[in-house]
Amino acid sequence: MEILIFAIVAGVIALAFAGLRVISVLREDEGDEAMRGIARSIQLGAAAFLKREYIVLSVFVAIVFVIILLFIDLDILDKNPLRTFDSDAPATAISYLIGAILSAAAGYLGMTVAVRANVRTAAKAREGLNGALRIAFNSGTVMGMTVVGLGILGLTLLYLIWQDPIPLVGFAFGASSIALFARVGGGIFTKAADVGADLVGKVEAGIPEDDPRNPATIADNVGDNVGDVAGMGADLFESYVGSVVATMSLAAIAIVGAAGIGAGFGQSDIFQSGADAFKGAAVVLPLLVAAIGIVSAIVASFFVRTGEDSSQGRLLWALRAGVYGASLLVLIGAAIAIAVIGLKWDLFWAILIGLMAGQLIGTVTEGFTSTDGFSIGRFRYSPTINLAKQSEAGAGPVLIGGLSLGMLSTAIPLVTIVIAIALANEVAGFYGIALAAVGMLAPLGVTLATDAYGPVADNAGGIAQQASLPPEVRARTDALDQLGNTTAATGKGFAIGSAALTALALLATYAFVTNITTLDLLNWEVMIGVLIGALMPFLFAALSMGAVGRAAQAMVEEVRRQFREKPGIMDGTEEPDYERAVSISTDGALREMVVPGLLAVIVPVVVGAVISAESLGGLLVGAIAAGAMLAIMMANAGGAWDNAKKYVEEGHFGGKGSEAHKAAVIGDTVGDPFKDTSGPSLNILLKLMAIVAVVFGPLFV
Repeated sequence: MEILIFAIVAGVIALAFAGLRVISVLREDEGDEAMRGIARSIQLGAAAFLKREYIVLSVFVAIVFVIILLFIDLDILDKNPLRTFDSDAPATAISYLIGAILSAAAGYLGMTVAVRANVRTAAKAREGLNGALRIAFNSGTVMGMTVVGLGILGLTLLYLIWQDPIPLVGFAFGASSIALFARVGGGIFTKAADVGADLVGKVEAGIPEDDPRNPATIADNVGDNVGDVAGMGADLFESYVGSVVATMSLAAIAIVGAAGIGAGFGQSDIFQSGADAFKGAAVVLPLLVAAIGIVSAIVASFFVRTGEDSSQGRLLWALRAGVYGASLLVLIGAAIAIAVIGLKWDLFWAILIGLMAGQLIGTVTEGFTSTDGFSIGRFRYSPTINLAKQSEAGAGPVLIGGLSLGMLSTAIPLVTIVIAIALANEVAGFYGIALAAVGMLAPLGVTLATDAYGPVADNAGGIAQQASLPPEVRARTDALDQLGNTTAATGKGFAIGSAALTALALLATYAFVTNITTLDLLNWEVMIGVLIGALMPFLFAALSMGAVGRAAQAMVEEVRRQFREKPGIMDGTEEPDYERAVSISTDGALREMVVPGLLAVIVPVVVGAVISAESLGGLLVGAIAAGAMLAIMMANAGGAWDNAKKYVEEGHFGGKGSEAHKAAVIGDTVGDPFKDTSGPSLNILLKLMAIVAVVFGPLFV
């Protein structure tokens, strides 16, 4: 009970700290009237999109709520073995609804602050770099603390109510379903606007990025917030709660002790005492680790600061100080907690494995996507700079080089995930694997802050350009934006790594609920499932990228139309129709997000119902294997293309307006849906399909 009280207190502290950061951000100067006017346009556009998106999603949530109520909680088919709790309440359905609401709330609250922090960051950048970094980072901290605070409070309070972790799978289902639609919808919006702005504005019209003459500029700024802030907040909210729920569920599985499953988990000798101690400690340990992570992230957030006119390397280390500091504090806190509770040290090693794996994946991601690259003594290797140099040969070599870089970048992260799985399983079985994912995401409050600050910095640069602020201001915001591309890729690496571990733990949970002890690859049903599962990430990526392409085409045509019909836009005698561009991105995103989102829910159900439960298990295996690699490749290739373009824009290889710059812009255009739409959505896809399988799996036996 003390653990649960600590978790509740930690959640309240996280939300209170987020509130203090909100006050701190809003106290800052908003700049002149021109800056405030641009910021208001961004705020109104972002709020309008989210309102329409959430209306559409509410219909989906209501339908799924009824389905869960009928087939899981009321068990009208009499096939659900998971009603192990003494309650007549529709626990799973209620948990699903709350998870969906909190996931949407996390994204909305983070975005609300971000669209107000952007103009304040631009205003502060007039004075120097450090102040601008602090405002943008504080805004990101609001997102980070809101996500972990709502996540741990929701899970802890529902566990206290139901007295069983199994219904919490519904909570994770609600979070994942909202996250997928939010990521896909927001990603389509932002990339359609971005592509339209870049191809017509930068390449065809030859005007700078974020130029106020570009009709797609405001839509591009809005997209940064609805996709990279609101969408990302919902994304990592579901990653966070998914890892905790998977770990708690595995503990509950060991208590139930399904035949043939418990032994395979390798959990029989983890705890020093019997089943009661196991139930009391193992189930709530993930909540304790998450609570420790919250406190650690708050302390470590004060470590983030830098000097004026810092290099990219120094800026990166300023953010690393927060992440590394939080990770170290998590380890110290976990060690103390395990010692006090009286659990075996095997569990500490599982947490350490998760943290080390996450840091290694993040470091490798930075090396492949930042211009600093990899440095060991005198040796320096920068794949991103090499990619920028390829722009001198044209768009073709840039595209080939980016794809090659992305594929190569999968090797070390995937090997890291494999080693982490092997080591965590060795020390604590499948429970250890799930706990490693919890450890990886424990410092999420600060790691998400380093990720979420990037869109704020990007918007600040746009406001600086549109408000005609001095060039040194835009130089400072560009430095923060370039860093944001790297930290965003790092955050995606963390999410993908944890997704693989969490999905594997959920696969074990699925084996329990369906009483499957083995998956025989020589069984044709299992093999069909594996192949369908491997297909799903590619099909999902194809649909989401195609959606971006269609929405972007509409935006390109609209921007061209305005330039053609309003020639005065170029000389400043006519105003672009920003609202029309925002409306086009909104309509395209809401229309195109439906099919990819439904696919993730419908396909697992169809495979399980039409073929077999074993085939659905194979589907999860195939999806984990293919999805993890594709997600890493797309995220890293996209980040490298983006930073290669910015490196050219800094004056290298011909600088802005050169042929090399045009080639780099085309590479970045291809990379945009890679890193901001399809890539980050894939980790949600893996967990959502696994959660759908866990929830509905008993119906297929």
